Amino acid sequence: MKKKTQIEKLTDRSREIFRCLVETYLSTGEPVGSRTLAKNLKNNLSPSTIRNIMQDLEESGLLGSIHISSGRIPTHSGLRLFVDGLLEVSDMTKETREELEGSIKGGDNEIHPILDRVGSILSGLTSGASLVLAPKIDTSIKHIEFVSLSPKRALVVLVTTDGQVENRFFTPPIGLNSSIMQEAGNFLNSILSGNTISEIRKIITEEIEKNQSHLDKITHKLIDSGIASWAPDVINGRDRLIIRGRSNLIGDLENQEEIEKIRILFDDLEKKKDLEQLLDLTEEGDGVRVFIGSENKLFSLSESSLVFSPYMNDKSKIIGAVGVIGPTRLNYGRIVPIVDYTAQLIGKMISDRKA
Repeated sequence: MKKKTQIEKLTDRSREIFRCLVETYLSTGEPVGSRTLAKNLKNNLSPSTIRNIMQDLEESGLLGSIHISSGRIPTHSGLRLFVDGLLEVSDMTKETREELEGSIKGGDNEIHPILDRVGSILSGLTSGASLVLAPKIDTSIKHIEFVSLSPKRALVVLVTTDGQVENRFFTPPIGLNSSIMQEAGNFLNSILSGNTISEIRKIITEEIEKNQSHLDKITHKLIDSGIASWAPDVINGRDRLIIRGRSNLIGDLENQEEIEKIRILFDDLEKKKDLEQLLDLTEEGDGVRVFIGSENKLFSLSESSLVFSPYMNDKSKIIGAVGVIGPTRLNYGRIVPIVDYTAQLIGKMISDRKA
């Protein structure tokens, strides 16, 4: 047998009283008493009957009071129940739609100014703090540069072929110093050719696999001939190739050439593995930007709510989100459709720009 939800446990009468109380509180911001509810309810109920039901709702954790003699306000659990099960979403006005649509339009080449403008308008429409999470750049790269800021912090600057610039921060691996990063940036810029980060990483991975295969063939040849052997390196956690009887190799041009090839391949592999690691960190780097509207002082309030909606690209992949932060006494019925519509507009705008 299916277990009843909390809202299903409420009687029709208690559900109506609860709904009316929450809506009145959201509208006025003041505790709601039984006499106020008696005037606003459609059913004719006495204040004493309403008080008894309010008492039951308080015992169930849906209502609370600031003072014993004051009216009641919804608790966080009560607001959650109201939003999930009783909220009636209002239709947006034509003016609101046009204002949001107008914020998307414009001649901006970069997406961030558009999102900044959307955030400001969203903040003004909702009287809350707007929050817009922008997507990381996932487009063709024109230039890449790594900058060492400290032993534990580094920056990668990405410039796309369409002129966007994005900075991402990451923690560099031990031993990956500024000269190695500079060399890595120079090499990557020589092979970019308008590829995305993931495409560049694929090229490097294929190069590593190809070099590793070549290295394996040469080393196996030397090991089979008894000229070299693998020895464990406890400190570095990987095996070392030990060349035996080097004095006997003087005059053996073929073996000398093979050993030189191995040295070059080892060096090349190490560099490419550094590149692969840097590209991994670049993809994982913190590239999300937060745009906050004019009401950012609301973040200092402990009693706050967030109305949040993700937006997607043309492949139905979530790439960012938009929301409004404000006090718990938000006009949820009005704000929910505004946030939802804004997310739809941003997703469509990003998809159209890639078309």
